[in-house]
Amino acid sequence: MMLGRLKLGGHVDRYVGALFAASYATAFLLVVGLMVILDLASKIDYLEPWEDGGQAPTLLALRFWVLNVPFLYLQVAPFVTVIAAMFTATRLRKNNEIVAMLAAGISAHRLMLPILLGGVVVALAMFGLREGATRTIGVQRDFVHDLLENRRYVRVFEGQWLRDRSGNVIRLGRFYPATGEPPIASVEDVQAIIREGGVWQSIRADRGVYVRYEDEDDTGWQLQNGWIEEVGREAIVPTPIQRLRGIEFTPHDVIVAHKASTAPMELSFTEVRELARRDPDNVQWQTLMQYHLSFPVSNLVLLLVALPFLLRQERGRGVEGLVLGCLLCLFYFAADFVARAMGMEGAIGPVVATWLPVLFFGSLGVVLYDSMRT
Repeated sequence: MMLGRLKLGGHVDRYVGALFAASYATAFLLVVGLMVILDLASKIDYLEPWEDGGQAPTLLALRFWVLNVPFLYLQVAPFVTVIAAMFTATRLRKNNEIVAMLAAGISAHRLMLPILLGGVVVALAMFGLREGATRTIGVQRDFVHDLLENRRYVRVFEGQWLRDRSGNVIRLGRFYPATGEPPIASVEDVQAIIREGGVWQSIRADRGVYVRYEDEDDTGWQLQNGWIEEVGREAIVPTPIQRLRGIEFTPHDVIVAHKASTAPMELSFTEVRELARRDPDNVQWQTLMQYHLSFPVSNLVLLLVALPFLLRQERGRGVEGLVLGCLLCLFYFAADFVARAMGMEGAIGPVVATWLPVLFFGSLGVVLYDSMRT
């Protein structure tokens, strides 16, 4: 396939693409390594002795930081991409390869195509990595983090509120994700309000255990000292119940609800979409769902904004262009942060809050890239 005067995937594309890949690896080690060091410095107390005389194993702390690397990367991935583009452009300028290719009739737009395609690949990889890492290692990382942060071997959530799959509101006094051998999730002090047949009912129980009912091939919460009664009908004696019916939630749903209340930015797109389905009027979930789609696009937006300044050929303008490109990238992230915060608070619509910075700076980048000297 011919694109311009070059065959797509030809020698020049492979050369520039290889430079960008090598630069990306360097930028990844530089930026993510710095993030790991800063995170390590802020959590150095994890290695200190506990009040009861115990201490977290050093290997366990190292395991946390290893598991946390993908999530740190997702926070700064667009920075890694634009820094990799800077390294690539600097390498090409240093060896006068840009001038040689321009003299050969290859436009700067065509020359930078592998880098732009690399930005698209990174954007797609970011989305996939967030979904995959959250599903595979996210729970492990959160468990180790809770152990190190709260200095306890049994993880427990206290006073957790959530909505079940039908939108019913539940409060759990204490939730234990997995304890015992084999690990079984359990709850204490369960309170819930459900609507069934046009009647509001209140459910409470001292304890519940998540079990599998072999006779029904189903799972559910087995209650201890559980009661159900109609709301506002104090004269009616509460009815004892042994199984939580009319309410559908799993231990994973409670874990997601806890993460949503403590670290909503670490939710995956799938988790946010499910939260938005259960609570469609919550603008926070609507904004985060759009943000998980718009943030990966930042890789391409930053490249469009920065590359025209990085490829300046005028004598003495290279450093100036680099500074201007970096400033525009910082302005983009500042605008993105402010717009997202306004969207989370409901000041502006979720779609506007997440996509307006992308559209504005993306349009600016397209104009700058199109007007680039070639």
